[in-house]
Amino acid sequence: MDAPPEQEDCKSFIRIAGFLEAMQLNAPRILEANLDEGFLLLTDLGSTQYLKKVQNDPDAPEALYKKALSALNLLQDRGIAFQSLLPQYDGEMLDFEMSLFRTWLCEKHLGIEFSDDDESRWRQSCDMLITSALDQPQVFVHRDFHSRNLMVCDKDNPGILDFQDAVEGPITYDLVSLLKDCYVQWPPAQVSDWAHSFYSNSNASTQELIGESQFMRSFDLMGVQRHLKAAGIFARLKHRDGKPGYMADVPRTLSYVVELGPRYEELGFLVNLIESRCLPLLQASS
Repeated sequence: MDAPPEQEDCKSFIRIAGFLEAMQLNAPRILEANLDEGFLLLTDLGSTQYLKKVQNDPDAPEALYKKALSALNLLQDRGIAFQSLLPQYDGEMLDFEMSLFRTWLCEKHLGIEFSDDDESRWRQSCDMLITSALDQPQVFVHRDFHSRNLMVCDKDNPGILDFQDAVEGPITYDLVSLLKDCYVQWPPAQVSDWAHSFYSNSNASTQELIGESQFMRSFDLMGVQRHLKAAGIFARLKHRDGKPGYMADVPRTLSYVVELGPRYEELGFLVNLIESRCLPLLQASS
């Protein structure tokens, strides 16, 4: 790994890698480190992402996602010993992430201006999503647990990458990252089956804290927060960082929010904003 110190802090990567090793999860092991120059020598997890494998092999998802869900259950169970050592995924962070959608996608990319009523309803929507996130059981959260950061390995699938931003946060966050992925989309019935399976395999103390129906509601609303964040980041990558390729993933990312509209009246403002304003403007600009 080549991570220039002025741009990247390897200390967090090394620290979280140690936690994952202690949990007996398959993540890169640190063999040597030169922090002054930003070089790490790591064990190799290969070059095949989950995303590449499932795109090229229609028979692969069932087995791969079963292993990924199992790894996530272990991360949350064994992560209990380490989660208090992580930064908290607090309301301020959750709110800032959603602001990326408004600032970079709506305003910068699409030129959408909010009226006073829009502003009020946006604030109500964000507050509702933050409350839902903070009311969930808090666990060890990888924070980017999806098909581009999971590697297909000869044994101990998945290999887990990009974990340096781990936090203590909502129990459904990593699950929604995996199942409502910005880069590959699964049928809603399959997503529901996988999510229910994950819940049924969670520990008894978790199930005492949150019932299955509340878990599924929290899962859906957590997805809205994450997908607003991701769409904003994709627009920021284009306009700030000169990386326009991610814009192709924005319609898929926002479709997850629109999909929830018929079931969640409280998402009405966001669904209408996306469906009637964002998506038509995205299509016109593509």
